Amino acid sequence: MTAMETRTVAVCEASRLIPGRGVAALLPDGRQVAIFLTVDGDCYGLSNIDPFARAAVLSRGLVGESGGRPFVASPLLKQRFDLRTGVCLDDESVAIRTYPVRVVDGVVHVSP
Repeated sequence: MTAMETRTVAVCEASRLIPGRGVAALLPDGRQVAIFLTVDGDCYGLSNIDPFARAAVLSRGLVGESGGRPFVASPLLKQRFDLRTGVCLDDESVAIRTYPVRVVDGVVHVSP
């Protein structure tokens, strides 16, 4: 059994995810995670907090791709964050936390 299998939090049914859109989930410790399903079927988890606007809004951002890198653009100030690494594509000195995400038996799990 891997560490991901032993330390995960079930956050929602996979059927609630819409390709190209995000949903917000609250972890037991109070952290907010933005979960995204890309049109390719990949799931990603990032902090829901936009570090530029200091608001919990990234789950409402626009999902896209730039140079083969999937990203979410903040709905407020439009900075783009790589869904795989959390690095801001517009200012690489800024990065947000990423969270491993898996779908198990139709349920989305996040590793805190």
